[in-house]
Amino acid sequence: MPTAAKAQVIEQAKEWYSESQGVIFADYRGLSVKEMQTLRKDLRAKGAEVHVIKNTLFRMAAGEDINNVPAEYHNGTTAYAYIFQDEAGCAKTLLDFAKSSKKLVVKGGFFGGKAFSADEVKALSDLPPRDILISQVIGAIAAPLSTLVGTIEALYADPIRVVGAVADKVAEEGQA
Repeated sequence: MPTAAKAQVIEQAKEWYSESQGVIFADYRGLSVKEMQTLRKDLRAKGAEVHVIKNTLFRMAAGEDINNVPAEYHNGTTAYAYIFQDEAGCAKTLLDFAKSSKKLVVKGGFFGGKAFSADEVKALSDLPPRDILISQVIGAIAAPLSTLVGTIEALYADPIRVVGAVADKVAEEGQA
């Protein structure tokens, strides 16, 4: 039975986990407190939070989902980045920080009930932000529709233009 303090950490971790869209696991060994604060600030600006909690407490908070996460992700020195918005942007921020610090190592992630390897998290970080993806999809849908509207408009407009041209020609011949 966990102590009251541990039970409180578990409840807080359950809340983070349930509200998040996913979790990225990272080995933070060697990071200074100042570097960790910088990482937290950068991720908070993107809609994520990084927390260091005991692995056993995270396992309790994740519940049955932990069975779908590879053991190497939640063993050893692990920081948990809970992603609340913009998965791609948060993954990019985390990977950029890892690249610049050379100390942080992304182990993998867990999104939508599926475990992601470090390479898959990298691929996720290469995606454009959600709003740009949405606008690209809307653009792909709208382009054929605007072409269709132009084609239909031409079907109606061409006969009207022909009639107008004939009427203009008759009017010119009538004046001459």
